[in-house]
Amino acid sequence: MNWKTIFRSLKSRDMQKRLLTVFALVVVYRFLAFVPVPLAEPTQLKEVIDNVVQSTDFGGFLNLLSGGALASFSIVLVGLSPYITASVISQLLTKAIPRLEELHKDGESGRRKINQWTRIMTLPLAIMQSIAFIFILRQTVLAGNSAVLAETTLATWIVSVTAMTAGAMLLMWLGEIITEQGVGNGISLLIFAGIISQLPSTLGSVFSSLTNVSNPESRLNIFNWFTLPVNEFAFYLTLVIGTIALLALYLIVKINEAQRVIQINYAKRVQGSSAYGGVTSILPVKLITAGVIPVIFAVAFLALPAFIGQLLVSTGSERWSEIGQKLVLWFQTPGGNTFATGDPVAFIYPVAYFILVVLFTYFYTGIVFNSAEIAENLQKQGGFISDIRPGKQTEKYLSSIVNRLTFFGSLTLGLIAILPFISEYVFAQLGIAATNLALGGTGLLIVVSVALEALRQINSRALMVTYDDY
Repeated sequence: MNWKTIFRSLKSRDMQKRLLTVFALVVVYRFLAFVPVPLAEPTQLKEVIDNVVQSTDFGGFLNLLSGGALASFSIVLVGLSPYITASVISQLLTKAIPRLEELHKDGESGRRKINQWTRIMTLPLAIMQSIAFIFILRQTVLAGNSAVLAETTLATWIVSVTAMTAGAMLLMWLGEIITEQGVGNGISLLIFAGIISQLPSTLGSVFSSLTNVSNPESRLNIFNWFTLPVNEFAFYLTLVIGTIALLALYLIVKINEAQRVIQINYAKRVQGSSAYGGVTSILPVKLITAGVIPVIFAVAFLALPAFIGQLLVSTGSERWSEIGQKLVLWFQTPGGNTFATGDPVAFIYPVAYFILVVLFTYFYTGIVFNSAEIAENLQKQGGFISDIRPGKQTEKYLSSIVNRLTFFGSLTLGLIAILPFISEYVFAQLGIAATNLALGGTGLLIVVSVALEALRQINSRALMVTYDDY
């Protein structure tokens, strides 16, 4: 990362405009996260929802990914989940239907049509999720003997669903504006901003745990020389968790930056009195070409079974309620208390998380890195890899390299993703109460990966705007 170039690029009007666009739209997103759905009196509704969020790990998980929108039942509660789901569906259909694949290869115009269909598909998904969220909340609140949402009229339903659907479509629009007129992937940056917004409350919880010295015997004693006003158990637990987080951070950075460099030679051509080619270039192939997208997709898909389970439990039917309880039990984010019971069900979520991260890494790499297209372009430009024939042989060679890199990269990414679950399991076996490590681990993985990708995009843009200086 060339920091001198990045700082020099800040003098450019274009760079200033792009960075201000990103900052302004993130501020708008955070403002929207505190605009409540017009479902009931805001203060009473917030108190009830706080109890619901704190009562389950699943509620805390959704609150983390929504950037606190669940705790305030904001109009952007549905968030980017409908758009992510629609994107996965459209990409699957692009690979499955030859007509869509041809359209994707047509260039910018074809991709714009597919993106437009993805936006249209997002609308019904947002409506369905909005209805489901309100229904689950209403049934959960009524089950808790609260009368806050007892008298919900049809007009209130229509207004609330419209507000939440509009919030989801607005977030999709903000993400696309950031991608086009800002720096980096807009959808990833909005998720990044939502997770980062929870950092102050997390640090506040850690600080309150460290300063909880109501019992004088719990204070930290340094070699029997002096005593610090710090909780000894909380201090050592924070130290261990911090060390694990730093190691995970180091691994994430290394894995994101790792790449295989392939040397490309260009044949020398003579046209009239001018000679072209005869140069050497490189083709970098990243260890994880898909970046953080597999983790975001895996988290979104794993939230779906538990969400459906909550919906089935809220129906009131004994048969469906039993199925819903099983889905919630199997696919809720396991915590230290769950691991401490020794129930094998606690391992379903981490195993499914690992498998989905691996599968989505392969899936998205196949979309981003097209060996056939790269081999064809190299052949047209007169480029070739040493000792490899242009055309089909080059395609096979590139495919074999990408498959080997993706195999190792996907397994490593999956292991990093479930590392917090492993830590919680170890702590549970040792009898140490460590909560929400898994939530923090998933958030850390997404935040670091998105930050690295955003810095890479900023560096590329900085090189473009400062090119004339060289």
